[in-house]
Amino acid sequence: MSRAKILIIEDNSSDVFLLRRALIAMRGENFDLDIAVDGERALQMIDGRNGYEDMRPCVILLDLHLPKHDGLEILRAIRQSPVLSETRVVVTTNMASPKEVDELREMSVECRIKPANLREFEQLATDLIAICNGSAVAA
Repeated sequence: MSRAKILIIEDNSSDVFLLRRALIAMRGENFDLDIAVDGERALQMIDGRNGYEDMRPCVILLDLHLPKHDGLEILRAIRQSPVLSETRVVVTTNMASPKEVDELREMSVECRIKPANLREFEQLATDLIAICNGSAVAA
């Protein structure tokens, strides 16, 4: 079992905690998690600043609504990054405008409702690991 490297861009610490718990239940400690708690930190990571020069996650989990820079801006930066442009992105949100949904569709990303309970976080963790293992169906 190879070590999965996942980037989570999420400002809700409870969501991060529950996803980490679900990943640990699945994989033990056999994964690396990088976390950006706002859009500014996410852009630094995407641009390879502040120690993130070699960051190559197998999947990025992106909250659509973030402080400092929104998820669409972050997604545009990911798609323009020479290192991350082909990285699979899963966007989570509790609400998206029709315009946001159209933009996400144009950028070929999977958009999901944020998990609301531990079982849904476990399913998300399973799906993220499947993406990392190359066994998930493309969005």
